[in-house]
Amino acid sequence: MTVALVRHGRTAWNLARRMQGRADIPLDAHGRAQAESAAELLSRAEWARIVSSPLDRAAETASLIRRKLAHAEVMMDERLIERDYGAAEGMAVSEARERWPDSDYPDAEPLHETTERARRVLTHIEQLEGDSIVVAHGTLLRVGVEALTAGTCPRILNGQVVLLERDGAERFVARFLS
Repeated sequence: MTVALVRHGRTAWNLARRMQGRADIPLDAHGRAQAESAAELLSRAEWARIVSSPLDRAAETASLIRRKLAHAEVMMDERLIERDYGAAEGMAVSEARERWPDSDYPDAEPLHETTERARRVLTHIEQLEGDSIVVAHGTLLRVGVEALTAGTCPRILNGQVVLLERDGAERFVARFLS
């Protein structure tokens, strides 16, 4: 089965390069355009479902994608929520990196827990009947791709589509489309 991973469209905090985590920041106009571009790309194939993080920026992206996919069921999954960045939430990315160069933010969800959560939910979705679209967040998607492919995943851009497919029984391959 194929899973198309989509990072939600841009928000004001993405534009300002702020640590967004679980803050519920809506899409901006550019983010909505990114979601519509992803929808156009994804409309070239048949999809059984769209599974989204319940945070507004992901849910709106999923809704905009759904407009182009007449038969796809939309589902929310709490496990797709972004990593909790604790004390770094809302802070400029540059300041957070300066203060905590190891990304060990006070009161944050440990990165290994985010990784394991991403691995479990993406594996579960991949095993559902029919191909799926997952709309979620940059860190969650990146660490999930790394966990499933056993490779390094570059930063996933807002609105970017990544295809995740099995390459044999246990391994996955990621292909970046946009």
